[in-house]
Amino acid sequence: MMSSISTKTGDCGQTSLANGQRVAKDSLVMEVIGTLDELSSWMGLVIAHAKSDFLPHKNTLGQVQQDLYQLSAVIVKAPGVKFRKLALGRLEKQAEMIQALLGDRWHSKFLQPGGTKLAAQLDITRTVCRRCERLAFKYSQQTRVPVLILQYLNRLSDYLYLLRCYINLDQKYCEKQFILDK
Repeated sequence: MMSSISTKTGDCGQTSLANGQRVAKDSLVMEVIGTLDELSSWMGLVIAHAKSDFLPHKNTLGQVQQDLYQLSAVIVKAPGVKFRKLALGRLEKQAEMIQALLGDRWHSKFLQPGGTKLAAQLDITRTVCRRCERLAFKYSQQTRVPVLILQYLNRLSDYLYLLRCYINLDQKYCEKQFILDK
C-alpha cells in the first residue's frame, strides 16, 4: 500500500525537524526553511525560462538548488549532514567568471530591478535570497548555524545579481539607473 503524504501530525500547528524535535510551524527555523524552499522554487522558474544558450548558468542554478537542499538539511538538524565549503568555492568561482564578463564599470551603478523577463525573475530570486539570509542570521542568534551557511547565502545573492546583470547585457537591454536628486 502506498503511504500518504498527509501524516496529520501537523494539524495543530506543530511539525518535526529531521532530528525528531517538534517545533511550531511559525517558528523561526520554519521561516528559514520555508524561505529556502521559496528561493529554490524561484530558481526553478528561472531555470525553466532560461534559453538553451544559458545552459552553463542553468546548470549552476541547478547545482545551487542542490546546495540549498543540503543547506536546509543542516538547518533542520538532519543527523550526520554537513554543508561543505566546496559549495561556497564553486559559487564564488561562478561569480568571478560572470564579473569578468561584465567588465570594469558595472558595479558603479545602482540599477533598477528588471530589464528582460529572465533578469526580472533573477531580481526577485535575489531579494528572496537576501530575506533568507536575514532570517538565517536571526536564527543563528538562537541556535548554532554554521557560518559557512551564512557566507553561502550572502555570496548567492551576489551571484544572482551578477547573473541578472549579465543576462541583461547579453540580451542588449539598456539598464536603467537610479538617479538621486540633489
